[in-house]
Amino acid sequence: MTQTIPQMMTGISILQPGSADVLVPQTFPVPAPGNTDVLIRVSSAGVNRPDVLQRQGLYPPPPGASDIPGLEVCGTIAALGRDVTGWAIGDRVIALVTGGGYAEYCLADQLCVLPVPRGLSDEEAAALPETYFTVWSTVFQRAGLKPGETILVHGGTSGIGTTALQLARQFGAKVFASAGSDEKCAVCLELGASIAINYNSQDFVEVTQQATDGHGMDVILDMVGGDYISRNYEAAALEGRIIQIAFLNGAISEADFSRLMLKRLVHTGATLRARSAAFKGTVATELKAHVWPLLEDGSVKPVMDSSFPLEEAAKAHAHMESSTHIGKIVITV
Repeated sequence: MTQTIPQMMTGISILQPGSADVLVPQTFPVPAPGNTDVLIRVSSAGVNRPDVLQRQGLYPPPPGASDIPGLEVCGTIAALGRDVTGWAIGDRVIALVTGGGYAEYCLADQLCVLPVPRGLSDEEAAALPETYFTVWSTVFQRAGLKPGETILVHGGTSGIGTTALQLARQFGAKVFASAGSDEKCAVCLELGASIAINYNSQDFVEVTQQATDGHGMDVILDMVGGDYISRNYEAAALEGRIIQIAFLNGAISEADFSRLMLKRLVHTGATLRARSAAFKGTVATELKAHVWPLLEDGSVKPVMDSSFPLEEAAKAHAHMESSTHIGKIVITV
């Protein structure tokens, strides 16, 4: 099978660091695949907080990555690098990419490509890579969440949050979540949280300690930072593991670090974008084996908020920054 590939494409450019309106459609050359790359004709692309940070000038692409924002795509393979194996032109795929997703065509390393799970639309599939790779590599690989343990997921209705809640529940953990409204808390409960905490009216430390008879949280997934850092130490169980994946409330905080010693805590963190294709490939292999069957039988599903056409990427970012969304925002191409 062959596909006609144009020389030029429409993609989203960041004119300068700033607010959402610096995102504008422009014309770019269609990228040529390297030896181990596939070229994907994009149908949908996920929107993520790192895209917002890149637009603001706070999260530059790693060396060699596209300046076009976008870290996850769904589409069909349009061309193959000479060393690519296991894929064919026309295959319907998703991919975790280091950039370039907000465009008509995008390159992906073959190790970071997965088949679209049966039964999912392109928009639903585009919502998978960044969140599922992140949750699997942090909660399950790095923190080693085990059946029967407790986990607190901050930001339970974000893309990461809705994914972590469902997967933790499926793999036998008792799940707690924090969110910013009663409506969002209700969604967390529907997705499998045993207890949902409205952080605007409840203290998550107090609630989690009371609900576990003082045991606390074995794992805490935090994208908030700021004063949550010291409060996470209070909420954590003995031998607890705290995973930091973002700092929406700031990366600077005062904390009583004696709690790290007294509780024998592990406070670690990770970013995904700059990790090697080989590392991401190991995550992809585990996702396909352990999570793809759950997606295909409906046990877990991407929670969708809204979609915007490529030309309205600025509106998608503005919606994300409003923090009113529940689940994933995607761009359709």
